[in-house]
Amino acid sequence: MKTLQTTFFLFVFVPLVNSAPPIQQESLQFYEYDTDVTMGSLIQQDYEMQSKDIRKDGTNVSLDTSLRLQGDDSERNVPPTKDTNLPTCLLCVCLSGSVYCEEIDIEAVPPLPKETAYLYARFNKIKRIAVSDFADITTLRRIDFSGNRIEEIEDGAFSKLLLLEELSLAENRLLKLPVLPPKLTTFNANQNRIKSRGIKANAFKKLTNLAYLYLGHNALESVPLNLPESLRILHLQYNNITTITDDTFCKSNNTRYIRTQMDEIRMEGNPILLAKHVNAFSCLRTLPVGTYY
Repeated sequence: MKTLQTTFFLFVFVPLVNSAPPIQQESLQFYEYDTDVTMGSLIQQDYEMQSKDIRKDGTNVSLDTSLRLQGDDSERNVPPTKDTNLPTCLLCVCLSGSVYCEEIDIEAVPPLPKETAYLYARFNKIKRIAVSDFADITTLRRIDFSGNRIEEIEDGAFSKLLLLEELSLAENRLLKLPVLPPKLTTFNANQNRIKSRGIKANAFKKLTNLAYLYLGHNALESVPLNLPESLRILHLQYNNITTITDDTFCKSNNTRYIRTQMDEIRMEGNPILLAKHVNAFSCLRTLPVGTYY
């Protein structure tokens, strides 16, 4: 019986074993741990050699920094530059006809877009205003040069600005006033060095729209002549005014004349006693601010 079972086993399973394909070994990739360690050692040695070279030169910089510097020589030793020839609307801010050039240290009036109506160039280093600065800008309505170093304004610099209504030259170094455009309503020349001889006799006579005139903190010896009837506010405080006449504000030959538009005159800080010139204020609705005794 055992012989029969053994014969049956060999008859059934031996062919199956012989017919099976031979086992193929997979090509295994063995990870060579020593290789990684070796490469790390080489990198470390290279790093140390380059570090020694750098230390020999006396340069205390990191390897990364030295490699970056080697990468692009064109970017080294390039001093910072300030482009003073930028277009005005990059140097300043241009917005809907307004140009803002405040506190950017410009030394001259920049070229303006032709549609400019409002120019704000306060607190810069402008020393001079030329005729050419506004020759082609006829749309200007307001100019503010407060806080510059303006000493000179060429004759006719504002002659073509027929629409100009507001002009501020406050806090500059002017010794005399320029010819002013005819439609001015506000003119501010506070805190300059203007003397009476620096204002022409008819400087304000034809300015029939002038309502606000600021000439405080200057060196005037007298009140400007021929002030227009339109004037409402006049500031002359802290000058060197020593006298006024009956015709300074009023008309000595017309006792019924009243200056109806004038609301405020400031004359404090001047070496004049206003009480000695009572007739000079007879046409005013309010007395000037200043010293009376």
